Amino acid sequence: MTNPVVTQRLTKRYGSLTAVDALDLEVRAGEVYGFLGPNGAGKTTTLRMLLGLIKPTSGEVRLFGVPPGRPGHLARVGSLVEGPAFYPYLSGSDNLKAMARHARVGAGRIALVLDQVDLTGRARDRYASYSLGMKQRLGVAAALLKDPRLVVLDEPTNGLDPAGMADMRLLVRRLGAAGCTVLLSSHLMTEVQELCDRVGVISRGRLVAESTVAELRGDRTLRIVADPLEAAAGTARDLIGADAVSVRDGGLDLNVAPGRAPEINAALVRAGIAVHELTARERSLEQAFFDLTAPDPASTPPPPLTGLKTEQNYV
Repeated sequence: MTNPVVTQRLTKRYGSLTAVDALDLEVRAGEVYGFLGPNGAGKTTTLRMLLGLIKPTSGEVRLFGVPPGRPGHLARVGSLVEGPAFYPYLSGSDNLKAMARHARVGAGRIALVLDQVDLTGRARDRYASYSLGMKQRLGVAAALLKDPRLVVLDEPTNGLDPAGMADMRLLVRRLGAAGCTVLLSSHLMTEVQELCDRVGVISRGRLVAESTVAELRGDRTLRIVADPLEAAAGTARDLIGADAVSVRDGGLDLNVAPGRAPEINAALVRAGIAVHELTARERSLEQAFFDLTAPDPASTPPPPLTGLKTEQNYV
């Protein structure tokens, strides 16, 4: 089966600024793929190239094996990038009707997608009266209108209240469970950690990591608070090796599998050491993200973007 998204050395330059630099991405069929990066890293530029909204300077993009913008590709892709664009004085349902006619989609899909994003009760209200979160939900409804095989969502929970965010996460889970491929860009690490099968991290235009969330977070470790601390450190070093033990913040960090906790606890107790805390810990996705995207102190900041035209994003 052809992967929904493949890029090869995808590059976009604006004058002397390289916004995206030789990017190789691979999004597999049926997965929820998290696309992460700090502001200015090149995420939205990449998504816009994937959708054919802007042309790359060099490199290739393939969606289901064909370049973006082809009729066959457009029929299978739904997207929400940066923000939705709708007619302000039409209702939510009328906006979707206009889009459905243009996309040659049956009117029956409109009620279905409005229900999916919990907008049925406000479907007849003017778009101009919608809150930011409602506008965002209508944008997601429009992205689902064609019943796509690939959905590209750029910050889909932007402007949503906690209940709306929970509903959006549930919707993404349902899309993934139904076999739809979802490419999700988000700043919310907990959201990505809960939803995504694999993650790609971009920094300064380059891909710095691509793996499962578990692999990115790394191995779990043990945290021990004991008294006396130095004696506990010595016992632990004798048992698992000096390189696996570090003293930090009034406790011990042990780079071993949590399954060895009973063995280590028993050794400390036999040595007459009082164990106050013994917990399994793992690096959060947020910490992994910060570690991967921390700026290089030796690097210089890129020049500011000036005098550039921007394109309107349409769902």
